[in-house]
Amino acid sequence: MTSSADAAASPSSSDTRSIPDATVLFAGDSGDGMQLTGAQFTLASAYARNDLATLPDYPAEIRAPAGTTYGVSGFQLHFGAVDIHTPGDKVDLLVAMNAAALKVHLSRVRTGGTVLVNTDAFAPRDLELADWSDADPLHDDTLDGYEVIEVPLTTLTRDALSNTDLSKKQVDRSKNMFALGLTLWMYSRPLDPARDWIRKKFDDRPAIRDANLTVLKKGAHYAETIEAIGTRYQVDPAAMKPGTYRAIRGAEATALGLVAAAHQSGRSVFYGSYPITPASDILHEISKHKNFDVATFQAEDEIAAVGAAIGASFGGSIGVCGTSGPGVALKTEAIGLGVMTELPLVVVDMQRGGPSTGLPTKPEQGDLMQAVHGRNGEAPLPVLAPASPGDCFYMAYEACRIATTYMTPVIVLADGYLGNGSEAWHIPDVEALPPFTVKNTTEPTDRNMMTDDDGNPQFLPYIRDDDTLARPWAVPGTPELEHRLGGLEKEHETGNVSYNPENHERMVKLRAEKVQRVTQSIPPVPVRGPRQGSLLVLGWGSTKGAIDEAVDRCYSEDTPVSAAHLRYVWPLPADLEALIDGFDRVLVPELNNGQLIRLLRNAYDAEFIPLNKIQGRPFRAEEICGAIREALTPVAS
Repeated sequence: MTSSADAAASPSSSDTRSIPDATVLFAGDSGDGMQLTGAQFTLASAYARNDLATLPDYPAEIRAPAGTTYGVSGFQLHFGAVDIHTPGDKVDLLVAMNAAALKVHLSRVRTGGTVLVNTDAFAPRDLELADWSDADPLHDDTLDGYEVIEVPLTTLTRDALSNTDLSKKQVDRSKNMFALGLTLWMYSRPLDPARDWIRKKFDDRPAIRDANLTVLKKGAHYAETIEAIGTRYQVDPAAMKPGTYRAIRGAEATALGLVAAAHQSGRSVFYGSYPITPASDILHEISKHKNFDVATFQAEDEIAAVGAAIGASFGGSIGVCGTSGPGVALKTEAIGLGVMTELPLVVVDMQRGGPSTGLPTKPEQGDLMQAVHGRNGEAPLPVLAPASPGDCFYMAYEACRIATTYMTPVIVLADGYLGNGSEAWHIPDVEALPPFTVKNTTEPTDRNMMTDDDGNPQFLPYIRDDDTLARPWAVPGTPELEHRLGGLEKEHETGNVSYNPENHERMVKLRAEKVQRVTQSIPPVPVRGPRQGSLLVLGWGSTKGAIDEAVDRCYSEDTPVSAAHLRYVWPLPADLEALIDGFDRVLVPELNNGQLIRLLRNAYDAEFIPLNKIQGRPFRAEEICGAIREALTPVAS
């Protein structure tokens, strides 16, 4: 909503052009505040009631040398009046705060797109640091084919704040607010959300607050007065279902899903975590909600975090821990302990590029095989995968429900693309979430009690529910339900340590069957398009947005294709085989070297076509469109 005081961001001139959507990329040094700038542009777009998707792009180096290409930080936002599935294929506006940002991201700008450069950061030394060699992109043919807006952002910021007592460093750090005001004006975004944020953020530092407010306004006024910006753009509100929306990141949504699980189940949630990129933000967010029945614990290492979570589950809480691929590897033995003891445990894996430290700030789907098979012995467990930042809420909630219903560890495979990215999220009615009832054994019954050799009552911790095969969850301290747990194989029903060969085989198969029965309580696989035809695009996790956009494009070109997506990845859904049988071929896009496709080939007799990308970047819809066209092209005899 826009007030009269916000005229600088209001479309008023006759050269304002209405467009259905736009993609903007802010890029600069990691100290230039690009993530903050992008987040504020996102907030303004949310206030303008646009649908949106974002892609923060962090450098892996903690403090790379300023001006170098490997220190560039970016934030891409796709917003529109239409349904937005991805952060955008090609960029309409690139805001390059220095030469290195232009070097890294120019290839992402569409032909004819706009490039706004901070001309103060293109001195010979800047060009040398950015690996332009002898080139000068502002004065050669590098930017031919683009609309170029040259703005001395640093100089203008210093001029605007020349009468303040701020240091030169403090003044220069404000130039991102100048860029923000300018771009908000270009796309007819409201200024008030950024103003409100600045006032709240710097309430205890009035000089910094007033400087940022001044520069924000100066940026919008500069855009309004210079002739270089000939056209403004207006993006109308999106047609969304009624309700209250917010821009939410996947890490925030995961934390809120865990809070909702605690509320709905009536059980406390214990979240144990060791700091690791990109999962740390879950701990940061959930620690803000201790007014709910949530406890957080920053452990000294990954193994301590999962050990504490298992202990919390033994004590009657829902034990959860968050990590990334290397942390899952360290937690492997303890997760196997969770399988053996049959305690509810949720492990959230925010995947990143690997192996080892790999690409810690870049997304990848490389942990699927580790999640499904990465434990010693026969240790199956369910694996879920959210499809969008907002879906992280539902999959975190669902993981807690499945873990407590079936008394099993559950792994949730998100990734950095979802955890750091955001979307317009319809805030749900918590009371309308799927029922979440936790059953505890509180009193001895004939079925779960027997007598030992001395005639004393003995609780049976491994008798099983007829439907779920879950064992009872008896909280320590419950009278007459004393029992012990551990990693050694358990005797059927009694839970005593057993080396009996037949018992071991029986227990292995019971645990496997219990996990398979999870399929009875999950929804059918949703299909985009007809349920039979020539080609099905089958994805999992964070590839959904790009797949949906690609399929929609192909449909508009009269290319027959359908799409299905797995959020419940393991065990494979019960209806998936019948769905696959309805198509001649199945295209499987993955951000790995082909992991889901191996599980599919092992389970079903069908023609599966791999589409793999391992570049630390999500799929572009056009990449999947190209693979769809190729898969549907008849092969010459």
